[in-house]
Amino acid sequence: MTPHIVFVDRDSLPVPVPSCAFPHRFTAYPSTSREQVLAHCAKADIVISNKVAFDAATLAALPRLKLLAIAATGYNHIDLAACRERGIAVCNIRHYGDDTVAEHAFMLMMALMRNLPAYQRDVAAGVWQQAAQFCHFGAPIRDLQGATLGIVGSGGIGQAMAARARAFGMRVQFAERKGAVTVRDGYVAFDALLATSDVISLHCPLNDDTRNLIAQPELMAMKPGAVLINTARGGLVDEEALVAALKFGQLGGAGFDVLSVEPPRDGNPLLKARLPHLIVTPHVGWASGEAMARLAAQLVGNIEAWQRGERQNRLD
Repeated sequence: MTPHIVFVDRDSLPVPVPSCAFPHRFTAYPSTSREQVLAHCAKADIVISNKVAFDAATLAALPRLKLLAIAATGYNHIDLAACRERGIAVCNIRHYGDDTVAEHAFMLMMALMRNLPAYQRDVAAGVWQQAAQFCHFGAPIRDLQGATLGIVGSGGIGQAMAARARAFGMRVQFAERKGAVTVRDGYVAFDALLATSDVISLHCPLNDDTRNLIAQPELMAMKPGAVLINTARGGLVDEEALVAALKFGQLGGAGFDVLSVEPPRDGNPLLKARLPHLIVTPHVGWASGEAMARLAAQLVGNIEAWQRGERQNRLD
């Protein structure tokens, strides 16, 4: 039987996707709501999903499904245990965005350390025109040279971020897992990293162990004036607590490319805050043209490898 491939959220990957080399049928839906999943996937042998969720009940209602090909690195929207139980293969995309996400995180860090948004606001408001001197002294400006960057997550993106930071003269330290009894060589205890880092950048997955990794206690334990960067997953940080820490003056700034619910149709505390030392971008750290082309090629490669019986980028 010719396998049927269904891409349930095609518009989430706005670049050409190569055709699989083996005979197949292909159906693409621009998007798929929770209520449409079963109808769209009923005749699918292979499903491509970027962010459409597949829980145990949904998987049980799709007896024909053999492969879930995730068009992203994150897989917290897939019930892996249920996939294993039903013999459904699962693969994801890896390392396609190490450099581009690190560049985005670095951009956020640099902008906040030098308080670029605050100065843009002041210039737009006409403050410079009224300055007594040739320049306008506003929000504090800090150099990256000599500052300490704490990285949570030592995978490809975390390492790419570290390389860029070292090139700018920063001291880099990686966090041990929160609550760990022992600290591995090359790592710093989580609490110590909070207290000693001028910038903390999150590059870890979202799971039961990392949800609300940074909440009110952790924010208060951070070095006063520190900057928090999150280009990983929104659920890693308690957003209400973050806004409070920014308004209270505990943090020097925050740069987020991710929110706890995306898209934020019902609003979000970070969007309401409108603070000059808070930057929010719409989950585009991964979305350079070059990175998306690499993702599309790897996605097809994963499916073709599965068809050949190979375990490429498998999670199951």
